[in-house]
Amino acid sequence: MSRSMPMDTKAVPLHSHPAPGIEQSLLHGIDSLATKLGRASQTPAHLLTGLHGEEEALFYLRNRNYTVVARRWQTPRLPGDVDLVAWDGPCLCFIEVKTRTGRHIVPAEFAVDQHKQRVLRSLARVFCKRFAEHTRSQIPIRFDVVAVYLPPAAAGRVAPEIEHFTSAFPY
Repeated sequence: MSRSMPMDTKAVPLHSHPAPGIEQSLLHGIDSLATKLGRASQTPAHLLTGLHGEEEALFYLRNRNYTVVARRWQTPRLPGDVDLVAWDGPCLCFIEVKTRTGRHIVPAEFAVDQHKQRVLRSLARVFCKRFAEHTRSQIPIRFDVVAVYLPPAAAGRVAPEIEHFTSAFPY
């Protein structure tokens, strides 16, 4: 079965990856330097937290041999986006990432409510229409949720806690 990538997705190159952790450390270093130089993003803190969590989830999945083919994928026809789209072997996964800075609130994965699930299913249908019909019917689809818990900044460089819920809800 051929897995062609839709034309309007952002591909993550599969070759020339630095050793695990180096690429991640470089990105964190660049972000830190931008902050010190006063060139940090004017993006609100809660959105930066979400972007940081998506980045952590991306590295987590790549270290587990997922092939990420799109980040923050959206279509002009529908509201919303899919945080990550990735192949896990023959399975096409639509992945929602939820990030928290602590565990004192409701668990992150609970934020993927019925409404968000409907949005993700609709977006997945549009994404899959880019595959030939005979191929589309043979691709197993899965919806995952990745919960990322970032440590407080005061804790120093502590790795985030990541929980991956495969098949979190049905198609």
